[in-house]
Amino acid sequence: MFIVLEGGEGAGKSTQAGILYNRLCQENYHARLLREPGDTALGEAIRTLVTSPRKTLFSGCRNSSTLNQDNSQLAAQELSSPIVPEAELLLFAAARAQMVAEQLRPFLQKGLVVVCDRYIYSTVAYQGYGAGVKLEFIYNINELVTGGLKPDLVLLLDIDPVKGLERKGKVQEPSEFEAQGLDFHRRVRQGYLKQMGKDPHRWVKVDASLPQARVSQEIWKAVEQRLPRPEAKK
Repeated sequence: MFIVLEGGEGAGKSTQAGILYNRLCQENYHARLLREPGDTALGEAIRTLVTSPRKTLFSGCRNSSTLNQDNSQLAAQELSSPIVPEAELLLFAAARAQMVAEQLRPFLQKGLVVVCDRYIYSTVAYQGYGAGVKLEFIYNINELVTGGLKPDLVLLLDIDPVKGLERKGKVQEPSEFEAQGLDFHRRVRQGYLKQMGKDPHRWVKVDASLPQARVSQEIWKAVEQRLPRPEAKK
């Protein structure tokens, strides 16, 4: 079984994905926990690239000994500017292709329950509805890198962007995505809701503004209804 957790910033996806994975293990399910982008060497490198503040990530360009002063300053300026949405899309797609081939498909073929923190729906919501990349292009890219592999269940942790960003800002410095304007995050939320509306039998919406324990209960209620009976661990 393949389970995906989706949602905007501050929804608590990573925390709840970990809680769900631990619960599955406690209930004697053979499970694995994945995240996007990440879990492969390529995926982790791309995760650093797309989430780190550009000025921090590329600050070394200013001191490059292989460029003269003018060219060094120009390179630093270009690399510290935002990555365009089309480039973001392709970076995420590369990480996804590697994760699907290297981990996701093999785990599912072994009969494991796979919990994934983000998947193809994040790309549609963020780069599509949020940043304005054509949805048809995104769908084609997602189809290419996943071979059409879709989850059995998508859990949408839904939260008002104002509350989500406020919650996230209390625990860490804002990433490139969190630093986007409020209108961007509202479009992302609407992108998720529209995707859910097109495939309601696959999706379950959970109110992520509830206390953490209550969110976990709602998630488990949705998951438990679809799970096969656990096999006894050897």
